[in-house]
Amino acid sequence: MKTKERQLMDNYTQEDFEVWRLLFERQKENLKQKGAQAYMNALEEMSEVLNRSVLPDFRAINAYFNDQTAWQIEVVPGLIPVEDFFDLLAQKKFCSSTWLRSMNSLDYLEEPDMFHDIFGHIPLLSNEVFSAFAHEFGVIGKRFAGNQQAVVMLQRLYWFTIEFGVILEEQIKSYGAGIMSSFGETNRIANRECTFLDFDIEQVLRKEFRTDVMQEEYFVIDSFEMLYNSLDEAVKIIEKQA
Repeated sequence: MKTKERQLMDNYTQEDFEVWRLLFERQKENLKQKGAQAYMNALEEMSEVLNRSVLPDFRAINAYFNDQTAWQIEVVPGLIPVEDFFDLLAQKKFCSSTWLRSMNSLDYLEEPDMFHDIFGHIPLLSNEVFSAFAHEFGVIGKRFAGNQQAVVMLQRLYWFTIEFGVILEEQIKSYGAGIMSSFGETNRIANRECTFLDFDIEQVLRKEFRTDVMQEEYFVIDSFEMLYNSLDEAVKIIEKQA
């Protein structure tokens, strides 16, 4: 799949700059002691191309990744078909919108914007193990494309890891992009106002989820190696059940 969309830096408004600065400052501060160490390290290491002062320039971020894990940002107009999404991940291309939420909707959006896509997802893609997991997930997705039951199971795995995953360090911390870009959900998890489940790949593949509310249950991994190593078992389960 090839998209013709591109980021037009000249189209951003003063409000966009203010919204980005506010969201970045607020959430970076909020994530102290709450965000996974690998994410926080990556955010710091990327500070030249990802910071509060300027809107993210995808060309600069892509250049940064050339010397890292080789991911690239692929501009998309919005939500795309899941098969196309798998295909892009398999190419180490991560989708991002270029639009940013307004000042009147800082804490709730019906679909992902640039803050979610870039602040939430991109830093961890510089982590070698998490990068390998995301890439292999895309390869597996391509393999099962067209198998609706398999696709649903993979969507659940994506949801409870890449989007809403948590990890046990000295305490439970967040790493999923849906949490990292959400002020309220980050705090809800830190305050333990939810249920934490041991990460079991078969349970993850079976568990339904809702996209219109904060999550009630989260699967806790011990390490990103654990996450990556779960993929072989995921494939076996999907092959048997889908």
